Amino acid sequence: MTGLATIRTSLEQCYDAIESLAGRMDATQWDARSLCPDWDMRGVIDHLGMMERVMTGWLPESAADPAPLDRIGPYREEVAALDDAEFTARISEIFASRRADLARLTDADLARESWTPIGPRSYGGFLEIRIFDFWVHERDISTPLGWPSDDTGPRAEIALAQVQASIGYIVGKKIGLPDGASIVFHLTGPVERDLAVVVDGRARPVDHVDHPDVELTTDSVTFIQLAAGRIDPQRQIDAGLVTWTGNAQLGEHAARNLRFTV
Repeated sequence: MTGLATIRTSLEQCYDAIESLAGRMDATQWDARSLCPDWDMRGVIDHLGMMERVMTGWLPESAADPAPLDRIGPYREEVAALDDAEFTARISEIFASRRADLARLTDADLARESWTPIGPRSYGGFLEIRIFDFWVHERDISTPLGWPSDDTGPRAEIALAQVQASIGYIVGKKIGLPDGASIVFHLTGPVERDLAVVVDGRARPVDHVDHPDVELTTDSVTFIQLAAGRIDPQRQIDAGLVTWTGNAQLGEHAARNLRFTV
């Protein structure tokens, strides 16, 4: 599990990044379509603020102790009545409360068994999910607006780790690589990584494959956004951002079927 200092700093950077985006948008940009299906830019930030409001002041007692989801309704009613400037200020207030929560966290808190939206994990694991969520949603805003984002460092590593943890599922169920086959994903940066998977009855990650059936190359940002279902695979292929060697049919199928979450 990621250490306390890294989780704390990464989440604080997530809050900073969203506050910065919100502070830059004009009325037209607030209403523009994001990369997240069916959400405009305000909808994306509304979602992030909602979950952080739910988590404010909460520490799980066990994996059977869900976060106080009954806060969602009142939060929705409150922010619906706010104009964009008031909404931005309210989100900043929520993030300030979460920064105070983070300042009080201990290593023992990270180790607590916790409910999460994807099943039981540690509380530290829950916070890593939150970092992944922020990382993807930040780019849901910045990518269509053509604004730069910081795609390096621990936040990017944690976001990629969430995808990497599901790489067996992606290869076995979404790509459907046949039994006996293997694939290596070469991520060229900003986070450099080789992810190797073999299928021997089931798809499983391995440290290395000498002669994989297919090798797919892309950058880590494109890889995560494809895995999150945010961008069109064909456009990335046409732009040369996703390439493959080896079995051409398997490579093309892999490039088009990385999505495992939305």
